[in-house]
Amino acid sequence: MADLELTKHHGLGNDFLVAFHPHTDDLPSLARRLCDRRRGIGADGLLIGETEPGYAARMTLFNSDGSRAEMSGNGIRCFAQALARRRGDLVPQCILTDAGDRLVTLYATDDVDVIEAAVDMGPVEVIDAPDNWHRIGIDPIRPACHLSVGNPHAVVGVEDVALIDLLTLGELVPEINLEIVEPGPASDAITMRVHERGAGITQACGTGACAAAWAALSWGLVDSRLREITVHMDGGDAKVRVNDPKNGHVTLVGPAVFVASITVHL
Repeated sequence: MADLELTKHHGLGNDFLVAFHPHTDDLPSLARRLCDRRRGIGADGLLIGETEPGYAARMTLFNSDGSRAEMSGNGIRCFAQALARRRGDLVPQCILTDAGDRLVTLYATDDVDVIEAAVDMGPVEVIDAPDNWHRIGIDPIRPACHLSVGNPHAVVGVEDVALIDLLTLGELVPEINLEIVEPGPASDAITMRVHERGAGITQACGTGACAAAWAALSWGLVDSRLREITVHMDGGDAKVRVNDPKNGHVTLVGPAVFVASITVHL
């Protein structure tokens, strides 16, 4: 029986377990076991780190239901923090993901267990709606768009995110990440809630924040001259820097928090 060394981290309440070089081929089952909040440790996802020539590391993400996801904006900050702890430095990291490479720049804070990280998320791209989008029954006058930030998103503008039955809507379109967005409260901010593919309602979503900020800018929910938008989520606030409004290139800025080191007997 082998031992697996894990660390747990969260980015604005979106929590992840990180393991480097696990000695198992059944990673989906491992993710389901470890991420279970009643019978396991509990997390929104499991991040697997492997050596990759030319990169700081390769990151592979498995959602709590065992499905594999291309990318996570909060997850990659947590992964970068775990990698920095192993390496003993805060030098920038180029990390390979299923969505391509992402450059993460890390900054120390006054708390040794907390870092700030800026992630070059690449372009935000318009994609087709999923085949079952009609199930959700969105009012045609509501703004809605389908975007990729390395993974698929549907962003819908609403008057009040607190009044929406997000769980029911999200379960109708399980193959995408669903974000509902309202403007404000400040003129340079939006408020967002998210139902994530493979994890359900989460406290925050980094790629979702990027998609929502880009959508809000294109809809005029925030001033078109803004180049940094604050995205308020249930777990806290992230910043999205819009480096290229026309082509949608964005940078995500937010914290990663180390929670614990854990040894699991497999």
